[in-house]
Amino acid sequence: MDMTKLPGSDVLAQDRIRLALNFDAPRMQAEVHALNLGTFIYYDVAPLRAPAHLVDPSIATPTSAVDDYADGSWTEWLDTRALKESPYLTEVVDTFRAHTRVTLVRLLRLEAGAVVKEHNDPTLALEQQKSVIRLTIPIQSNHRVVFFLNRVTVPMLPGECWYLRLSDPHSIVNAGDSERINMTIDMLPNNWVKSLLLPSQ
Repeated sequence: MDMTKLPGSDVLAQDRIRLALNFDAPRMQAEVHALNLGTFIYYDVAPLRAPAHLVDPSIATPTSAVDDYADGSWTEWLDTRALKESPYLTEVVDTFRAHTRVTLVRLLRLEAGAVVKEHNDPTLALEQQKSVIRLTIPIQSNHRVVFFLNRVTVPMLPGECWYLRLSDPHSIVNAGDSERINMTIDMLPNNWVKSLLLPSQ
């Protein structure tokens, strides 16, 4: 499917799209808390799917290993112990894995009172030739968490699923008194994934 020819509007002109998918935020929260991820300072990343050699030490590091995961074709990807112990989080991932290749999956935790300065991620946009689609599912938030994309707020709520064009400038402020937890799922942008971004949704 050519994304520039989707009916209704130019999807590529949109820097944010809320998908017509909703997940059970309390169930996600319960499983994340059961993982006992521990305390952290500022920002914490917990992998749920990762390059195979990082999950299983018996697997050799690919000679083409790269820091920028781009389209993920340089390695195989495996579920981590944390995902295997979380049946509902696995069900969420399987929503996409049934239709396309899912690569990196992570829990991103932002400490209360923390700020992520404005930055961009060059390979996280449909416009890029070699890229993945990153979808964001808020799991835990508070009314003082603000996500800015192109300096405009994105009103994401727990359980919702969003495509954000993260090659554009974005930043996060957590001015609340509790941590913010998002799940991010990277996947190859095949026709099924692109169909989720239709303007009618």
